[in-house]
Amino acid sequence: MKFLIVYGHPYPHSFNHAIMTVFGDRLKEKGQDVIVRDLYAVRFDPVLKAEELEGFKKNVYPEDIRREQEYVRWADTLVFISPIWWGGLTSIMRGYCDRVFSLNFAYRETASGPQGLLNGKRGYLINTIGAPVAIYEQAGLIESMKKTIGEIIFSFCSITLAGHTFFGSVGNCSDEKRQEMLEEVRGIADDLSGGMAPLQKGP
Repeated sequence: MKFLIVYGHPYPHSFNHAIMTVFGDRLKEKGQDVIVRDLYAVRFDPVLKAEELEGFKKNVYPEDIRREQEYVRWADTLVFISPIWWGGLTSIMRGYCDRVFSLNFAYRETASGPQGLLNGKRGYLINTIGAPVAIYEQAGLIESMKKTIGEIIFSFCSITLAGHTFFGSVGNCSDEKRQEMLEEVRGIADDLSGGMAPLQKGP
């Protein structure tokens, strides 16, 4: 299978980077084809311009967007890895969605409303948060983020949402706990390598 990992954290030595590395390496160990798009490393421009919006209506896309869309076309499974900042994806990840998952590529407008165009693909999200996951769950924020990030972005484009995993307290937990999280990451990669059926891991 072909996996596209979209990664959005500015620090090359962050725990998110460790997640991305462990996840990609595990997939390769399983014989999967893997492309990683480290959005900071490739200097991806997250700002959607007015002329781009107009161009999308006519199937006209800037070169950098066409390149990213080719990676999306290539992939069977898309995996987003980033921290949660201010209750959502990092700005570079959000800008990736704004520009790459564009009108007439990821969805189209119809008389009955938007229709997703990326059928036959799976999506999985791995996000880190600074506080314990339980605090976010008690406040209803985990369920909210699952809807506003996973369902709104992936499901809107007709990508099957295979699951969404949150790792909490990543800034102040022990190395032992981080190793446990990375082992869970390996397990997610193993499960995704097993077939195209949805996983729906939680939380």
